[in-house]
Order: sequence, then structure tokens, then C-alpha cells
Amino acid sequence: MSVASLQSMADVFAAAGFARYVSDWTIIDQARVDRFAEATEDHQWIHVDVERAARDSPFGGTIAHGFLTLSLVPMWLVQCVPLVARISVNYGMNRVRFMSPVRVGSRLRAVFAIEGASEVEPGNVQVSWLVTVECEGADKPACVAEFITRHAF
Repeated sequence: MSVASLQSMADVFAAAGFARYVSDWTIIDQARVDRFAEATEDHQWIHVDVERAARDSPFGGTIAHGFLTLSLVPMWLVQCVPLVARISVNYGMNRVRFMSPVRVGSRLRAVFAIEGASEVEPGNVQVSWLVTVECEGADKPACVAEFITRHAF
């Protein structure tokens, strides 16, 4: 279940504990993985060497960086959570776990639930989201994390 729109702190508090938001699927292709490797200077062969990964990897091919998966969380939040605030900022992450590898060519999506919210100053709320990144057809999530955001209304 999700709330039509989160336009105030009261809406956020009302959605805590029961609202669930699901993003669209995002394909993780080799070009995206290669761009992430360039941006982070993480060129480990399991991510960027298609031939070696096909031959030597226990996954049968290249896999996405765990932090690439994690870096998509803010995009998915904006995509699927109907949050209408003056400004929103990423505040941090807690309890991040990469539960299973993401093979290149996979489709991922995120499921968000508000675990808690608190007023941090008048008109500003801090939200703790439980984020589960699902890989299409996989038994286990690719990533589970607590994502913290702050919003001014």
C-alpha cells in the first residue's frame, strides 16, 4: 500500500510502517558497469573483463559493483516515492548488505518502506527507509540497506 503523495511531515508520519513503494526495473548492462568503473577507478576484472569473467568467474560472467547497485537507490527513490518537498537530501546509509551478485544483463528494482521518521527541526523530517533491491528472477535480494534522507516542507 502507498500514500497518494507525501506533501508534509504529517503525510510521512502517516506512511511510516505500512506504505510500500516499488520502482521500475533498471537494466544493468556492461556499459553502465564500465562507466561506474571509470568514475570510481575500480577496474577489478570481475566487473570489466568480459572474457576473463566468462572463463574464470564463479558467476559465469561480469557482475556489477556492489556500490553501483547502492548508488542507484536515490534515483529509484525519486522515481517511485511521491515525495513533494522544498528540498530533499541524502543523509546516509546504515546496515548495507550485498546479499547476492548482480550479473551484467540483470534487471533491478527497489522496494522502499518507511521504517521511521522524526522531526529534526521545525518543518524538517528525517526518514529512515528500508530499501530492498530485487534482481528479477533471483531468490535473494541483491542488496538490503537502511537509507536515511532529510526533507524540508
